[in-house]
Amino acid sequence: MFAAVTLAVALLSSCSLTVPVAATSNAIGKKVGTAVATGYLGVLFLNQDASIRTAAKNGGITKISTVDVKKTSLLGIIVTYETTVTGE
Repeated sequence: MFAAVTLAVALLSSCSLTVPVAATSNAIGKKVGTAVATGYLGVLFLNQDASIRTAAKNGGITKISTVDVKKTSLLGIIVTYETTVTGE
């Protein structure tokens, strides 16, 4: 029973880390754009784009203020990258 519960907890747990990537001298704007890509087995990304350019485009941002990247991993099997851009 203990082994089954431990396995279930391990399979359902995930780890998330958000890291600031860049900041510019531009004023922090009200617009926020995000872009997400999910990979399987750590390497298989199915034509997804989590780039800064895509996040800025999704938010209608032409002057970038800050860039953050959040990485979420479910036992290294499913990995999600989310790029968040703020600006005007």
